[in-house]
Amino acid sequence: MKTKIFTLVLLALALYSCNKDTNIPIPSAGPNSIIKETLPLQAASKLLMEGVYRVTSGSDFFGDDLVVKWNRTSLSLACSNGKYVVLQVGHLDSVIFLQGYWRNGYTDGTGLASLFISRDEGGGSIVTGNGSQKIIMRGAYGIQTGLPDQALVLKYMRPFSDTVKNSKFYILAHRSGGRTSDRLPYSENSIEMINYTEKLGSTGIEVDVRLTSDGVAFIYHDPDINIRLTKKGPLAGPIENFTWAQLSTFVRLIHGEKIPTLEDALTFVVDSTLLRFVYLDMKESNNTMAKVVPIQQRILERAKQKGRELMIVIGIPSTDVLNELMTYPDYQNIPSLCELTVDDARKANSMVWGPRWTLGTQNDLVEQMHKEGRLSVCWTIDVISWIKEYVNTGHFDGMLTNYPYVLAYYHYIQ
Repeated sequence: MKTKIFTLVLLALALYSCNKDTNIPIPSAGPNSIIKETLPLQAASKLLMEGVYRVTSGSDFFGDDLVVKWNRTSLSLACSNGKYVVLQVGHLDSVIFLQGYWRNGYTDGTGLASLFISRDEGGGSIVTGNGSQKIIMRGAYGIQTGLPDQALVLKYMRPFSDTVKNSKFYILAHRSGGRTSDRLPYSENSIEMINYTEKLGSTGIEVDVRLTSDGVAFIYHDPDINIRLTKKGPLAGPIENFTWAQLSTFVRLIHGEKIPTLEDALTFVVDSTLLRFVYLDMKESNNTMAKVVPIQQRILERAKQKGRELMIVIGIPSTDVLNELMTYPDYQNIPSLCELTVDDARKANSMVWGPRWTLGTQNDLVEQMHKEGRLSVCWTIDVISWIKEYVNTGHFDGMLTNYPYVLAYYHYIQ
């Protein structure tokens, strides 16, 4: 009996060791954080802080300038070189305190960041919510686990341009916010990632839709259960072979989250985020529309009742999915995104045409779509130089990327 128990323990340890450390921990000031002692800012105060800032100390690390933008829960700083900063903000009297972390999305680089705005350098105006925007943020950043000891000073340059303020451009994050390979703190295609992605600058998301063997729509990218996306467990093989009860009971994503149903994920988007766009990437074409379209319609009605401006589109990545959609009653009025040709987009009466980014900006075709009342969103663009080029020369209404903070920088800097 002892031998058997010992063998089982060794097996358990071996299985546990197969789950590699797949995220970079978020640095935290822990009990030394001053934010818990501060008061929150009002909405007008937050708006005064947004805009383009010059990096007067630390430019060799963060670039010459950066974009400062509030999201639902924190303040985000987006840089031109793939770095971003997420900060919690509060005030004591007329001094603003900012504390959080930075991360380089293209490497493993990370560290603490701590800044303040004194009363005479903008803090007083920010707290009252009026006055000039002569703002200077002073502080420091650290490297990896070190304390902030590298000078960082940011000087307010200008507000966002009218082009940006009047734009409804969609910054779409891949796989609900980021891939497992990007080593983010939450698993791709999880509700926890949906809750996190706005910190990265996202205004919309793409999720991957599949069906269980008993017809429950859920979100998950790969066709099989594997240790890239999940913790080692008793189930393996094609994920479509299992019932929802089996998946929800025995499978956990790489950071321990449950696989979410499509309905639960979309309900969370409506009730708990400010996201404006959800792109349902259909991974199957076997009676999937009969399950997915009713969910889409219910959630859109829920958003309408809550006064939310939310677009949810069913992706059409192949002719098989297109043909299945066109068998659905009143398919012309089902919001969809067609990845195929513009003629296919017309055939499905898609709200959005979504070409692959490698085909170029295709501004002539995008303009045709605009004249027909359709939007155009390209996918999946990740190289910094190409993101810059497409924002500056393309006419797309949004882009899908694994690096939403880079896209946010080049959009808001216009």
